[in-house]
Amino acid sequence: MFQFVRVLTRQQLFARQVPALAASVAIAEVSYKLHSFTLECLAFLATWFVVDALIQLGSSVVGRLSAAQPAYLAMTGQPAAKGDAGAGAL
Repeated sequence: MFQFVRVLTRQQLFARQVPALAASVAIAEVSYKLHSFTLECLAFLATWFVVDALIQLGSSVVGRLSAAQPAYLAMTGQPAAKGDAGAGAL
């Protein structure tokens, strides 16, 4: 755990882990009533792992899509945004 906190930058910690942690706590509080601290703790950690993995997956998909968009627009001959050169030239 110490290495986890030490390796991440403050921006990474607040941008990625805090939302995953908050969602995991909310899910654990609402869903897990296992009557065992150990089981609930393990379930919470597993939930945090899965929520973080989903956030990372979503982040990488969005990054790939935004990186691919200019190439797609160049192939179709469409301008990248309104107001680009050639957008109003008819």
